[in-house]
Amino acid sequence: MQKLLVLAFVGLLAQLVDGALGMAYGVTSTSLLLLFGLTPAAASASVHLAELVTTAASGLSHWRFGNIDRHVVRTLVLPGSVGAFAGASFLASVPGEAIKPFVSAFLLALGVYILVRFLVTRPAARSPRGPVPRRFLVPLGLFAGFADAVGGGGWGPITTPALMMRRDLEPRRVIGSVDTSEFAIALSATLGFALSMGFEPVHWLWVGALVLGGMIAAPIAAWLVKVMPSHVLGVLVGGVILLTNMRTLLLALGVSEDAKMWVYGALWAVLIAAFAYTLRKHKSRSGKGALVTESSPG
Repeated sequence: MQKLLVLAFVGLLAQLVDGALGMAYGVTSTSLLLLFGLTPAAASASVHLAELVTTAASGLSHWRFGNIDRHVVRTLVLPGSVGAFAGASFLASVPGEAIKPFVSAFLLALGVYILVRFLVTRPAARSPRGPVPRRFLVPLGLFAGFADAVGGGGWGPITTPALMMRRDLEPRRVIGSVDTSEFAIALSATLGFALSMGFEPVHWLWVGALVLGGMIAAPIAAWLVKVMPSHVLGVLVGGVILLTNMRTLLLALGVSEDAKMWVYGALWAVLIAAFAYTLRKHKSRSGKGALVTESSPG
């Protein structure tokens, strides 16, 4: 019973982060299931089963709050589904741990870019310039879907920073579109696992606990995306990308525990300072806007 409560709480926190920042549900949940003794394939299959419900709830919540771009969702779904099905079939026979360090190093670089960009760019500089090109979305969806199934999470960590780098979408629409399209990816990965290894390795009670926590968090996260300033949201996304991928990279490199503590400490200090700076800038701009409004003639 205690383990189920822990899983439900993790599912709630993971979905709260995923729904608000467009990533981390799969990575967080899969890591916990691996800790409990599941194989990578069984953990990924269990998480994708849970995501069938949580992503549907999250997508509906984002749609109700106007956080999605339909063109992005429609274009990502098909290549993402193909990639997820292929990745699930691949993982059933070959471990996916070998490629994780390379993906993490790439995402770490993207996280640094996003963090710096949202720290130094004024919110007004990000304005829609038309639909995101299909030639960008199709290969992105294919790669992210494959990585998601192989790694037990990867759709959000790959698609969210890639779309955040562009100026075609507001951050809230990036996050809402990524979360909404993820339902199709979870469905395709689940079908791939079902055909490759069946559902015997899946722990259904654990899946149910993850679903319960995720269902509670989904509408709260979508509301947070709606009301949170875009540049604050961007800094948070960059920070989560850095934290999650730094851990994977340090583990792959075999870094000592003492060195890890120093790296994590320095990273947390940088992220806290960046977040505080962003909040201060936002309050300053909000205050100036209020002064202008008050001094304007009625």
